[in-house]
Amino acid sequence: MALCGDWQRADDLVQATLAKLYVKWSQVRRAGHADAYARSVMVREFISERRSGWVKRVSLSGSAPDSLATTVDHDAVLDLRAAVAALPARQRAAVVLRFYCDLTIEQSAELLGCTPGTVKSQTARALDSVRRAMRQGEPEASSQVAASANRHLGPGGSSHD
Repeated sequence: MALCGDWQRADDLVQATLAKLYVKWSQVRRAGHADAYARSVMVREFISERRSGWVKRVSLSGSAPDSLATTVDHDAVLDLRAAVAALPARQRAAVVLRFYCDLTIEQSAELLGCTPGTVKSQTARALDSVRRAMRQGEPEASSQVAASANRHLGPGGSSHD
């Protein structure tokens, strides 16, 4: 869900990932790292989908927000989701791998097929964009939104290394 932005697209992404895993299952089983392999396939499938012409031609919106715990600030969560959804595909993938999947910089770099420096720069740019988007909200809510961003993305946006 964090990678795609809505449950339906996440469902499609998981289905495409499972189909690819099914075809290569004997190799996955022999490798012994099914979770890492599945995560890699999912991220690559997401990035591939974002590059396709279909995404540029078809834009579905209007989905209902997910039901969350009563203690969560719904507006801040929706603002955060919208800010993350507005990121370019590689920046979004870097943020999701680093903060939602809790992977190290090196693990994220391996999955994305790039250097650790690229992961760091993509993550930094993504966090700057998210912070800017969150600050554009109402002035009285900005401290609540910033606190929510820190709760969801880590204190000060820093990595978990």
